[in-house]
Amino acid sequence: MKGLMIQGCGSNVGKSLLVAGLARAARRRGLSVAPFKPQNMSNNAAVTVDGGEIGRAQALQALAAGLDPHTDMNPVLLKPETDTGAQVVVQGRRLTTVRARDYATLKPQLMARVLESFGRLKSAHDLVIVEGAGSPAEVNLRRGDIANMGFARAADVPVVLAGDIDRGGVIAQIVGTQAVLDPEDAGMVAGFLINKFRGDPSLFDDGYRLIEARTGWRGFGVLPYFAQAARLPAEDALDLGGASGGGPLKVACLALSRIANFDDLDPLKVEPSVSLTMVRAGQAIPGDTDLVILPGSKSTRGDLAFLRQQGWDIDLAAHVRRGGHVLGICGGYQMLGRVIADPEGIEGAAGETPGLGLLDVETVMTPDKRLTRTRATHAGTGAAMEGYEIHIGRTEGTDRARPFAVVDGVPEGAVSPDGRIAGSYLHGMFVGDAFRAAYLAGLGAASSAQYGAGVETVLDALADHMEAHLDVAGLLGLAR
Repeated sequence: MKGLMIQGCGSNVGKSLLVAGLARAARRRGLSVAPFKPQNMSNNAAVTVDGGEIGRAQALQALAAGLDPHTDMNPVLLKPETDTGAQVVVQGRRLTTVRARDYATLKPQLMARVLESFGRLKSAHDLVIVEGAGSPAEVNLRRGDIANMGFARAADVPVVLAGDIDRGGVIAQIVGTQAVLDPEDAGMVAGFLINKFRGDPSLFDDGYRLIEARTGWRGFGVLPYFAQAARLPAEDALDLGGASGGGPLKVACLALSRIANFDDLDPLKVEPSVSLTMVRAGQAIPGDTDLVILPGSKSTRGDLAFLRQQGWDIDLAAHVRRGGHVLGICGGYQMLGRVIADPEGIEGAAGETPGLGLLDVETVMTPDKRLTRTRATHAGTGAAMEGYEIHIGRTEGTDRARPFAVVDGVPEGAVSPDGRIAGSYLHGMFVGDAFRAAYLAGLGAASSAQYGAGVETVLDALADHMEAHLDVAGLLGLAR
């Protein structure tokens, strides 16, 4: 019943990957290990075995640990809805929506829930590996902190600080973090490691010794850049590349401003027959695209306005006239209809917004959120599907008579009369190799990837990589 915490000198320094690799390494040592992140901010969520939602990174870490994802692994999830406000999900369920400036008033009551979840994991496992959020150097946010040093001290968990040498200034990152930390917070730090090194690690020997001398902290090694990380599910929309693959089937996904649950794209990225392009603000949908994906969104009406601002509605109309296919998933499905009504103002100001009119359906936003893992059958091919639903709103209309899938005998989604426009609430549908192969075959492309097995292979390779370059035994030995 021990804990160890990985904090970072900044965001995106690789904390999530480090925790996943350590979890897999601990599991291979015969330990029962669980991941934990007190507070996460992400619109890329996973549905848990107990019917809630957590950050996608914790779901990947759970996979590395050989566990089903559980709400205790990420008790506080912040899901941004605007630039200044976010939905607050506590132990898998929506609590409220707050403006950023008001969130601090919630933190005292949230710490009890965080420690409650952590305590349950500790009692059930040999080891809990904790991921911090952002950086403890943001000392202006220290009061009431539940994500970094506030949690570490409340739970008495030793901290290892990770620096990102790829972005430069790693000596200042680590030494500077110690300089601004409260002495008692700094006393929680048991050591540091360097992540994302490119080239000959021995070239950093002098810098490494300088950090040890300046901080008095123990170094646990220099980890070279792990290129295979690109084959693992991305948590942050910023990690989605502009293009991937070079296959003949051209797939374009619209990078909406509040894109959510975009793990739908991960299996397509590794298909040799697929060339996947993320179309970003200011870019046009390429004219040679075969399939356009409208992804999920945390703010469907807001992102529909964003889509029109980019001129993508015009591009989509031209794409359809050329005979192209369109797949809308969750919020993207809602956008394809004739109208999206939000009479109670759940996503913002009450009202309704005209949809793209590519499907004869209408959506009404409702306060109840559907959170479930789902097994289905694809109506077009008869292929078995697995996925999850995480949405608000009900969608009805004539095109629902041609469902995209069937769930327990009930039609799900909608398809246009010519079969080229489809919408579904099922996220994660492409993870299943059989369905993905059947769907791509319908577009004239072959599938040759085994996605789930590939993720497992990369997690094993990540653990091997960390064992080769870090003092993993020393890191695990810190836990208390």
